[in-house]
Amino acid sequence: MTALIENIPLLKQSDRLEARLKEIPPEPGVYFMRSENGDILYIGKSKKLRSRVRSYFRDSQKLSDRIAMMVRQVTEIEFIVTDTEAEALALEANLVKKHQPYYNVLLKDDKKYPYVCITWSEDYPRIFITRKRRATKQRDRYYGPYVDTRLLRYTLHIIKRVFPLRQRRQPLFKDRPCLNYDMGRCPGVCQSLITPEEYKKIVQKVAMVFQGRSEELVDTISSQMEKAVERLDFERAAQLRDQIKALQNLTADQKVSLPDDTVSRDAIALAADDKHCCIQLFQIRAGKLVGRLGFFADARSGTPGAILQRVLEEHYTTVEAVEIPTEILVQHELPEGEMLTEWLTNQKVKKVSLVNPQRQVKAELIEMVERNANYELERTQRVSDRNDRALQDLATVLDLPELPKRIEGYDISHIQGSNAVASQVVFVDGVPAKQHYRHYKIKNPDVRIGRSDDFASMAEVIGRRFRKYAKNPPLSRGVGGDRDFPDVVMIDGGKGQLSSVVKVLQDMNLLEAVKVVSLAKKREEIFLPGETKPLDTDAEQSGVQLLRRVRDESHRFAVSFHRQQRLKSSRRSRLEEIPGLGFQRQKQLLAHFHSIDYIREANVKKLTEVSGIGQSLAQEIYNYFHPNP
Repeated sequence: MTALIENIPLLKQSDRLEARLKEIPPEPGVYFMRSENGDILYIGKSKKLRSRVRSYFRDSQKLSDRIAMMVRQVTEIEFIVTDTEAEALALEANLVKKHQPYYNVLLKDDKKYPYVCITWSEDYPRIFITRKRRATKQRDRYYGPYVDTRLLRYTLHIIKRVFPLRQRRQPLFKDRPCLNYDMGRCPGVCQSLITPEEYKKIVQKVAMVFQGRSEELVDTISSQMEKAVERLDFERAAQLRDQIKALQNLTADQKVSLPDDTVSRDAIALAADDKHCCIQLFQIRAGKLVGRLGFFADARSGTPGAILQRVLEEHYTTVEAVEIPTEILVQHELPEGEMLTEWLTNQKVKKVSLVNPQRQVKAELIEMVERNANYELERTQRVSDRNDRALQDLATVLDLPELPKRIEGYDISHIQGSNAVASQVVFVDGVPAKQHYRHYKIKNPDVRIGRSDDFASMAEVIGRRFRKYAKNPPLSRGVGGDRDFPDVVMIDGGKGQLSSVVKVLQDMNLLEAVKVVSLAKKREEIFLPGETKPLDTDAEQSGVQLLRRVRDESHRFAVSFHRQQRLKSSRRSRLEEIPGLGFQRQKQLLAHFHSIDYIREANVKKLTEVSGIGQSLAQEIYNYFHPNP
């Protein structure tokens, strides 16, 4: 259902708001909140659309700060009616994945807990640990987030030791497998010694471990082992026996005492203060704890039951049906538990029960999960308190009207002007937000080998970062302004670097909008634009320590990128000496052969297999590496 988008928020048009609310039917469905430019701010579901949407606009309704800000920007409401609440939940999940509205983020993704990713989109899937859950390819699967990182790494180590899996992202050799193949740890993926279909069968077994189906996998492998023995294939049977032992050892010490060990169940509980909410979800299969997942939420985003419901909805919409347990123990009653039960049952095609245990063994299990959530909350509070103190101190030192939510740090790295690069790091609420980090290659032709200019390099980077704001400086952060606009910009250096940045910002009329400072290394002194002397601060006070963490992180990030560029340059340096071999063909050669040594060993025929390399150029390359005596 589509209506004309007005530019005035509905809160300022009471008659239009009331008329629009009356048009919304009291039926199950999904609703959309749109902003003045047509962007979807929020997607929600309800068994009674009219009542749910109306609740946002009641004066007496207590809304969180986040939702209240969203409501002030709503200029249009749209809806889709469904037959049942379960259909509404499924539709909402699909629409949120597709549109990713800004205000639909209940669970905070602070990259604290890792995931396991299996790249099913590739012919030979990779398995690796990541803290970035970015499903850019629909077929790739993520499992987690896992609380126990050490156990997760140990599990993956054991799996890669006992299952023949792809061990490297890129092949080590071009024309032969590496030592992992000879040791039986890799089936020769790099040389296609195993078909993609056969390899994916191995990876499917590994996926069962992260799905909490280890017992089922052990039964499957045991059956295969018995058949191998019947065929007198004792070597294969021994391999399968080792896999079974490794899988059994992973959960040997994680027995959970429950009366019915055959039931698969999840247990979820939370612990919260006035700001933070830490949620723990224990996955119990065949009486064993096979996974412990962790989530974070804003405690002001809803009641404990509503938060648990949202966590379960978001979690189970990302898993396969086989991973959904038949019983879910919850700490609090869920506001829409019947709807969630119906949806889960439809997904699994088997009865799923939601239980709020009050006594005996299952209640004790919920208490154990809650204790773990409390421990995580205490740790979160300690980190948050430290960051809050640092942000408050920094706001006082820099005379800021509000606490700086987003701090950006910049640094330059090079060796005597060669491979000059810059880094941009971002701290949000005092915590590194690595998903927002960015690299820059310095393009200034005056910066070259033997001639460095940190002032010009820093000016170039700041100009490139803020040039999109030159015409329309944002008035605020968030959806109403620009949530990527920093509250503080920290430059690694002294008055010279700061002066070059100030000039660029003045030319773009952004000096008033950007709070820029520099931090000198020797005495940890903070300089402000136009000031000849540093601020009167102590190097050990919390606000200065926060700037030091930003500075050190920007330096680390710049140096690591510079080393990468230097390594690439050293690989290309010899190729640049070959007449007629331009930059693009150098890249193609290295992409094909992976190293200078393999290019040197290749004959003319092998060289011509590279796209763009003809017979004459291939001969030129060969002659360069094999000069006549």
